[in-house]
Amino acid sequence: MKDIEALQASLLHWYDRHRRRLPWRALPGEAADPYRVWLSEIMLQQTTVTAVMPYYTDFLARWPSVEALAAAALDDVLTVWSGLGYYARARNLHACAKAVMAEHGGRFPDDEAALRKLPGIGRYTAAAIAAIAFGKHAAPVDGNIERVMARLHAVEAPLPGAKKILAAHAAALAPAARAGDHAQALMDLGATICTPKAPKCLLCPWTEACAARAAGLETLLPRKAEKGEKPLKRGVAFWLEGPGGAVLFRKRPETGLLGGLWEIPSTAWEAEWPEETSARRTAPMPVRWKKLPGLVRHSFTHFDLELELWRGTALGGEPRIEGRWINLSRIAEIALSNLMKKVVAHATHG
Repeated sequence: MKDIEALQASLLHWYDRHRRRLPWRALPGEAADPYRVWLSEIMLQQTTVTAVMPYYTDFLARWPSVEALAAAALDDVLTVWSGLGYYARARNLHACAKAVMAEHGGRFPDDEAALRKLPGIGRYTAAAIAAIAFGKHAAPVDGNIERVMARLHAVEAPLPGAKKILAAHAAALAPAARAGDHAQALMDLGATICTPKAPKCLLCPWTEACAARAAGLETLLPRKAEKGEKPLKRGVAFWLEGPGGAVLFRKRPETGLLGGLWEIPSTAWEAEWPEETSARRTAPMPVRWKKLPGLVRHSFTHFDLELELWRGTALGGEPRIEGRWINLSRIAEIALSNLMKKVVAHATHG
């Protein structure tokens, strides 16, 4: 059994000297702002610190409090979020702000159980907020912390099956005092020292205690179960230009993939290319369509996508889908996914 108190003390001593300065992180001696902690944790899910920084700054400037965010229009939130990906996070962010106002008087609850009842807050995020914002005895476990635990204890069972084992190790290490600093120290250790490749073991406060390093496994852990190939889907997107060069966009349903975002109309995304006659029936108007050279390619979490882009001009009449004509000079005012930004770039620049 490792000396838990010694591990806790050496980690916190390292953190006090090497902690990262992040815009959402309270300085030593300052009280953490639960709103900022929550906002950063939602943004950081499946996204890097570097990518999140400008979005976090923009969000905080526009909506400096949970009250301000709750009062915002969802379309505005999605527009500012545009490009950060995993858009369900933005919808849940807005819903959570409304729930905090309606159910908790504008104050985040300070315990994990109550936090997990809020939209978009799962086990990890609830533990992170409880520990970092409120100093509660909680053990958040993200990918960085899983890697640190797998190496510290030389856990060779592959992920995701090893998640419970690694969470138990993290929970056993969590101190009652300085719980937030301990959690952030583990995150920093994984992000800056115990990195996926070429870990900087000589700079690690736990180098002598690390079972993986002792066994020569530090670059091999955590092991991961082999993933199957992602399926490839295909479709046709329709770039329809109308009066004054405006382009027809439609809004996706609020739920599901890319929910609530604006898009160029397209066929369904299927394993095979749609037949030309079928694609024409799906098109927003029966105009003369011209296939542009090349493809738009995009990778989602669970599948890859290839889109052909057909261009047409509306000479009269109304589209047979519900949509909105948007001038390209105002395209920054609507929420577009990275996929649709690629489509726009392909249509306008080739």
